[in-house]
Amino acid sequence: MSSNPPIQIDKKALAQAFGRAAKQYDHFAAFQRIVGEQLMAHCDWHKPGLLVDAGAGSGWFSRYFRGQGHCVTAFDLSSGMLQQAVQQHSADHYVRGDLEAFPFLAQSVDYLWSNLALQWCSDFRQTVQQLQRSLTAQGKLAISTLAAGSLPEIEQVWQRLGRSAPINRWSSAESLLATAESLGLTAWQAPIICYFSSPLDALWSLKGIGASHLHAGRQAGLGGRAFFHQLADHWPRDEQGYRLTYQIVFGVTR
Repeated sequence: MSSNPPIQIDKKALAQAFGRAAKQYDHFAAFQRIVGEQLMAHCDWHKPGLLVDAGAGSGWFSRYFRGQGHCVTAFDLSSGMLQQAVQQHSADHYVRGDLEAFPFLAQSVDYLWSNLALQWCSDFRQTVQQLQRSLTAQGKLAISTLAAGSLPEIEQVWQRLGRSAPINRWSSAESLLATAESLGLTAWQAPIICYFSSPLDALWSLKGIGASHLHAGRQAGLGGRAFFHQLADHWPRDEQGYRLTYQIVFGVTR
């Protein structure tokens, strides 16, 4: 069986990156909503219950689930994100913490939703097991996470311009799928393509959602004005615009 080697992540720096993005997050978060809507299509969660939005961000999906009658706890690493969630009355409760030290009691949660947060955890298997332990006997889990092969356009452009691409190393889809299946989830992979009017808009979308945080920390020399003017000559595009492609792994309770 494939395994996911642990990735070392600076959680303090990660929380700061998302905190900086918090105020403009909803403006740039169309990608997160697209992924979440695809995940939600596989969730039959109509009976109200205790629901934890694990990695809630500014609370977009917390608000949706609360509107469906669930008692929602918004859980996030970033205090800045939770402040945005509070301002928008996104949840019934707010808890700051790390997914890898999940604080909820065993068998205390009816529904656990985690949309695009697990890629920021060092150990995918261990974190999902922690989430599962918090579920009641009939509890349900839904997750999505990024996989290797995401953002190939950035890799391609930076290589063409003779630079090292500023993107993170994610686990392979094959290993994530195998792990999710071994933990009793129904899992699948799907690419999601976002389109932008310019390469800078594409890069701003990453910065605007906090996803410009790098596992290895900040890299110097990403390029000056002349470098960014060259991006449009090399960035993959079609009639819909300049592309950013993500590889997503989804998993739901069987």
